Amino acid sequence: MVSNINQLLVQAQEAHDAADWSSLIQYLQQLILGADSAHPEIVKNRENLLILVLSILEMGDFQQRWEITKVLTNLGNIAISPLIDILEDEDREEELRWYAARTLGEFRHPDAIAPLMELLKTDEDEELKAIAATALGQMGTVAITSLTELLLDEDTRFLAVRSLSYIRQPETITPLLSVVQDPQAIIRTAAIEALSSFHDERVPPVLLNALDDLAATVRRAAVLGLGFRPDLHQTLDLVTRLQPKLYDFNLEVCCVAAVSLSRIGCDHAAKHLFDLLISPQTPIKLQLETIRALSWVGTPRSLEYLQTALYQSTSEALWQEIVTVLGQVQKPQLTTPATEILLQILRCLSWGTLRERPASLRDAPRTLTQHPATDIDSIKSASALSLGQLGKMQAIESLILLLADHNASVRLHAIAALKNLDREAAHQQLQQLVNNPTLTPDLQQGIAIALVEW
Repeated sequence: MVSNINQLLVQAQEAHDAADWSSLIQYLQQLILGADSAHPEIVKNRENLLILVLSILEMGDFQQRWEITKVLTNLGNIAISPLIDILEDEDREEELRWYAARTLGEFRHPDAIAPLMELLKTDEDEELKAIAATALGQMGTVAITSLTELLLDEDTRFLAVRSLSYIRQPETITPLLSVVQDPQAIIRTAAIEALSSFHDERVPPVLLNALDDLAATVRRAAVLGLGFRPDLHQTLDLVTRLQPKLYDFNLEVCCVAAVSLSRIGCDHAAKHLFDLLISPQTPIKLQLETIRALSWVGTPRSLEYLQTALYQSTSEALWQEIVTVLGQVQKPQLTTPATEILLQILRCLSWGTLRERPASLRDAPRTLTQHPATDIDSIKSASALSLGQLGKMQAIESLILLLADHNASVRLHAIAALKNLDREAAHQQLQQLVNNPTLTPDLQQGIAIALVEW
């Protein structure tokens, strides 16, 4: 074993002398990351190995530097001092200092805190300061006290909040609460975002207060944060508190409010979403977000609202989105009603493909025959796709009828959906129908094509 290690050490030195950085990385990985990394011979040569590793950090390209930092952290605390030297040397290449800062954060050692803090205070390079802030965040609770001190300085406050947000330990709550009323919106936003990840009794009142902040970014963060606390929706009456944000001056706040209400998952929230969806003043982007939100609410009533909106809307984009989200329903108790909504559309699409409409179609609502969505090929294709995703066998008949459609894309989507339902059962039914004289020529031809595609 010792001879193998000595051979690798010699090969590593030779690769270094030849500036063969790729080979050197491979030898160093075997020595430092291998199973024998704690061998006395390797430990004895650790300082020399550090010199070789640092040579790649200084001379290698971007990818080589990225790979060698993984080796560097495994050398242990011996690497901290030279990395600090690189970080503090303003004449060094910016990318090299970037790697030094990033790697120091991975050590999570108290000795790395002071130089990273000093860089945040004094360096003018914003990108490098951002890396230092991230590195401090990676260091965890050991850096909280130092970062709290940085909150007192207006010039370093934002980066300190960012660093604290990366730590995600309860000890950061108190310092973050100290800046939720900061004059700078960017700092208030960062603090609200960070606090939202904690289930602490001090946080919800702050989020509720931030709903009326003058800055849209702060309101958005507060709405989003409250959306992750559906457990508090009755205690805090969250539906009532969030509903006005559906009509916020800022469209992004409105969209996030729709998502947050959907997470609460009750019919009260669904009703507010439906009212927003059918309002003629609602922008199309928000309507699309509201359709998705209604599907996420996940109640029978929310599906009924989607069905009603389908019949009331005149927008092809909204029809397409409603049909699409119906196919994405996942709750077992909702897949059947979602399937029925889609089938009501397809049954009407299929009228006229049989010389005599089957009895199962005679009771379909006549109002659907007038819906303009029934004449749009993309809606037909989306309906077929959604039925295939829902996987309910009662869709077989309507999907077979779609095989008579004039549009090839619609027919292909119908075939794909039939395969998703039950490949063997659908194939068997198609074989039984292929020579049925009561079918229209178009449907006979569509079935024949489907069998070939099978």
